[in-house]
Amino acid sequence: MQTESMFGTRAESLLLLQKRSRVSMIWKVIFIFATAVAVLFLLLLLISVIDSVFGYIVVRNEVEVSALVSGASSLDELSRSQLEEAAKNNLSSGILRRVESEKPLAERTDRELRSLIEQYIIKPSVLKSWGLWGSITKQDEIGAFMADQADSYLIFKSWITPEFLINDQSANPLNAGIRTAMLGSLWIIAITFLLAFPIGVGSAIYLEEYADDTKLNRLLQLNIFNLSAVPSIIYGLLGLAVFVRALEGVTSGAIFSSVADTTANGRTILSGGLTLGLLVLPIIIINTQEALKGVPDSLRMSSYGVGATKWQTIWSHVLPASFDRILTGTILALSRALGETAPLVVIGASTFISVDPASIFSKFTTLPIQIYQWSARPQGSYRNIAAAAIIVLLVLLLVLNSGAIYLRDKLSKKKRMAA
Repeated sequence: MQTESMFGTRAESLLLLQKRSRVSMIWKVIFIFATAVAVLFLLLLLISVIDSVFGYIVVRNEVEVSALVSGASSLDELSRSQLEEAAKNNLSSGILRRVESEKPLAERTDRELRSLIEQYIIKPSVLKSWGLWGSITKQDEIGAFMADQADSYLIFKSWITPEFLINDQSANPLNAGIRTAMLGSLWIIAITFLLAFPIGVGSAIYLEEYADDTKLNRLLQLNIFNLSAVPSIIYGLLGLAVFVRALEGVTSGAIFSSVADTTANGRTILSGGLTLGLLVLPIIIINTQEALKGVPDSLRMSSYGVGATKWQTIWSHVLPASFDRILTGTILALSRALGETAPLVVIGASTFISVDPASIFSKFTTLPIQIYQWSARPQGSYRNIAAAAIIVLLVLLLVLNSGAIYLRDKLSKKKRMAA
């Protein structure tokens, strides 16, 4: 005799469980497949980028090394005295004065002298480039191209080099670097953090710990969620209208008399940082609220029980207990800001600039903008340095995300040990 239950007979219950198991297995397979497809596309993207970073290039020099020093075929063969003499005798007077004012030739290393001579005297240009896979599989094509190019030579090139990291922008991809873009990105992220972190955490504390459940506060919370999903280009338009134009006197530095007339237009690091600060502000507020919700009410009640005020409870107990998650959410929000391009392009960030930013009122560019500018060039060599810049940006994002995980685990461990 089968027993009845709220789910029917025993046989019906077994059939229901089997059906649920089948549905669960189907969805599990779908999720695994979706994850595998996503990982596959990410791997293909990474492989494509890495493929462009290494490979053969065909180079032609405007001036051969043998024309500088008789019998020499490369700069590596020259002694220090020969390098200094070649630089002094062949650099134009204007360039030589500028170079000497930056750092005298006598104080430069051999490597710096070779780089200087290559950039301003030899002036190599890339005729054609191949990726890593093409360098392996297209040997016949490479040989045929070389046969038609007189006075050119073939080298295997890694586009990520120390010079690539420390050089500024250049019209020649062989001499171009990302120093100015990296400094711009660091300036922007610093201002974004200084704006968004205190305001975001303070707003979250008010909404979570102080605000009553009223219609106005519910509407405010709903708008914060909506703002976190607004396309980034909208924030760019807001930044253009408010920071670049309405507050031009402040963001350009004109009100402080600390900027030249050429940059008194509000399209500065300060405008970019404030714009991205608004972009990540809703994200930091939401992440902080979720972190505060994770603190058990028993901790608050215990603090109230010994006579602590609400603020003393928040400052001494709630924030320390949730700070690891607050910090993690903030770093992840800054990672998003680091990769943004659209809002900075809208407010007028420079796509080509060779002067390092000296203050928050300087013109600027960032790594994503630099990558965008290089990718738009028709020459293949610019796509190679764009791929190298992508690798650097990915490494920076990986460092930020890894730092968030490390700090979260370290603070969590410290909190458990204190308990």
